[in-house]
Amino acid sequence: MKGFTNRDQLLSEMRNGQNLDWDIIIIGGGITGAGVLREARRRGYRALLLEQQDFSWGTSSRSSKMVHGGLRYLAAGDLKLTKESVQERQRLLNEAPGLVDPISFYFTFRKGKFPGRIAMKVILTIYDFFAGAQDNRYCNNNELLQRFKGLDEHKLQGASCYTDAMVDDSRLVLRVLQDSIDDGGYALNYTKVEDLLLTDGKVSGVTVEDRVNSASINLTAPVVINATGAWADRLRNVVNSEKRIRPLRGSHVVISKSLYPVTDVMTFLHVDDKRGVFVYPWEGTTVIGTTDLDHDDDLDLEASISEQEVDYLLKAFNSQFPDNELKHSDVLSTWAGVRPVIGAEKSKDPSKERRDHAVWSDNGLITVSGGKLTTFRLIALDALAAAKDNLPTAKEFVDDRVFSTPKISAQSLSPANHSWGQRLLGRYGEKAFDLANDSSLEDQQNLGDTEFSLAECRWAVQHEAVEHLDDLLLRRTRLGMCLPNGGITLYPALKDIFLSNRSWDDERWQKEVNRYEKIWKNHYSLPNNS
Repeated sequence: MKGFTNRDQLLSEMRNGQNLDWDIIIIGGGITGAGVLREARRRGYRALLLEQQDFSWGTSSRSSKMVHGGLRYLAAGDLKLTKESVQERQRLLNEAPGLVDPISFYFTFRKGKFPGRIAMKVILTIYDFFAGAQDNRYCNNNELLQRFKGLDEHKLQGASCYTDAMVDDSRLVLRVLQDSIDDGGYALNYTKVEDLLLTDGKVSGVTVEDRVNSASINLTAPVVINATGAWADRLRNVVNSEKRIRPLRGSHVVISKSLYPVTDVMTFLHVDDKRGVFVYPWEGTTVIGTTDLDHDDDLDLEASISEQEVDYLLKAFNSQFPDNELKHSDVLSTWAGVRPVIGAEKSKDPSKERRDHAVWSDNGLITVSGGKLTTFRLIALDALAAAKDNLPTAKEFVDDRVFSTPKISAQSLSPANHSWGQRLLGRYGEKAFDLANDSSLEDQQNLGDTEFSLAECRWAVQHEAVEHLDDLLLRRTRLGMCLPNGGITLYPALKDIFLSNRSWDDERWQKEVNRYEKIWKNHYSLPNNS
């Protein structure tokens, strides 16, 4: 039963002169890098992905969790990006139910506010045309107030209802990586690229850090792909001094669903700047997001929400639900991600920057950045197309699905709970069978209001390259953001899992707890944990 790449084993082989030559080396373990690895393996290339932190550590675990075309891109006239996004959304919905799931969005109208019902109808008709389905309708006040209890009725004129999709973004990365590894690819987290190798002025490989021997390992490849997202300029500047990335921060606050339960997404324009804001369900909680601000902090530090952003998001919610007014003390957790947007002019409104991607080729280094979570497959294809001339002939293939199709059904996997079985199949693919078979009924029980279980925690520790406690609680699962106080009530059970399955002792466990709590308080809680 194959899990993720055995990091220690592969690095040991490299120290001994094995596995030093590759067709493609991909730098960056977010959704773009994972997508490139998947498409590279489909074409038969010998491919290695390297990530200096954990997989999906950056933007790809901190998005708004939406797989959508983006109505505002359509409203701005970006038909190409919207069309591609909607069609990729449909592909992901078809290929990965249980990971990518449809959800209803309600865009509210208020008298005298733009856009109105007619304008939205036009936009949504085009949106549905791209998707190949008629799926939008008008929702009157009575239905809207049933779905969103306590919604302010002042000047309310109903809503447009349409369908998009939600995803656990980090699990999307992990699923793509797992399918790539099962297909012969390699991926290493916590493996830093120290420098690019140059031969006659052309990039010919990378130097990676060997922490065991305090040395370096040289790896060669005719193609190196820089898929580091917001960090893309830093690596590209080794061979080209141009600055093209504008890091923009998007932040979210999480509240307990007991404070305001929702089953659908409500979207409206903020009272201050008319930016779109979402209130939506996620993993047994309710989320309010997002912001769109220039991020000038050190990219090597985890992004954090600011006090001003907390106030902005709570004001947005309270403006719509005045009888359910939220306070800072109601916030369960937060997250902030940095979007790698193409465009370096800070004089331009961040929300008006284009969200499409770009690919640059500089002396053998292919850099890809920008774009949307939804279109990661197309971004990967463009990156490989730019590298084609330096690659061996690709093997022929017919099946272009992103995800391998599990041979087992949700019903046969979990006869008593089909939805749980479908969730596992979407998130773990063929591995769902082993995960379910290797766990007890007790370990399969939901933790708190979430659908995560100790069975998933145990599986991740055993098979998914977990190096630290925060890898498990913030990315392999999202328990650290969905349970009170970062999930501290799970410590006894998790300690048993780590000590039983890894070479950890009490001292290492306490060190990991200290590390995790520092990260959570600084980057996933309120500013200054106030």
